[in-house]
Amino acid sequence: QVQLVESGGGLVQPGGSLRLSCAASGSIFSINAMGWYRQTPGKQREMVAVITSGVSTNYADSVKGRFTISRSNAKDTVYLQMNSLKPEDTAVYYCNVRGRDLLLNGPLDAWGQGTLVTVSS
Repeated sequence: QVQLVESGGGLVQPGGSLRLSCAASGSIFSINAMGWYRQTPGKQREMVAVITSGVSTNYADSVKGRFTISRSNAKDTVYLQMNSLKPEDTAVYYCNVRGRDLLLNGPLDAWGQGTLVTVSS
């Protein structure tokens, strides 16, 4: 099994910053991509930012220039630095890891439990 442990969510005022972390562990053979997604009630989960093993990144238009995704390959950890936060960034943020599962010898597509980010004054 693969476990993803997220941390860093919380309450922040508009214009503030937060840093999310997600550490992956377990039966991981390889990681192709790590990313962050978010979801609000009544809406579909949407991609926020993704980083591949080749360190290429992709961002949602709504967060470009404000959010930065990075990863530590040695620690199988992905980070999301969120600056200039807006109330519309309020959501549950989920970590996602895709690659290959060591024990199952098959595709890996794991999700974290989610961490709530609330941007409010």
